[in-house]
Amino acid sequence: MAVRKNKRRSICPVACTLDIVGDKWTLIVIRDLFLGRSRFKEFIASPEKIPTNILTDRLKRLLEHEIVQLVPAADGTKRMAYELTKKGLALRPVLKSMVKWGLKWESGTSADLQPRESAR
Repeated sequence: MAVRKNKRRSICPVACTLDIVGDKWTLIVIRDLFLGRSRFKEFIASPEKIPTNILTDRLKRLLEHEIVQLVPAADGTKRMAYELTKKGLALRPVLKSMVKWGLKWESGTSADLQPRESAR
């Protein structure tokens, strides 16, 4: 269930942030964007196997909240791709902190996913 920008359950910044990115899939999509993925088919190919209907919903929510934007695909086709906006890029330290926490506290985790050269 997407929470619209103008409908908040409270004014708490933690609650408002979780309303946008606090489900089990949204930060995975944002992670993939940081890793250089930008097309629907690339998100589907991630190891977590996000269902297509959920991916569609999460991308729509990220667009609504101006965390991602649609841009022409880099391959020159008529297709569109997703990229992080300035607001979306501001989530980088959040994701880095989650990676560090997971590596320290969750045994068996690994951060060996490397960004594509174009995403650096």
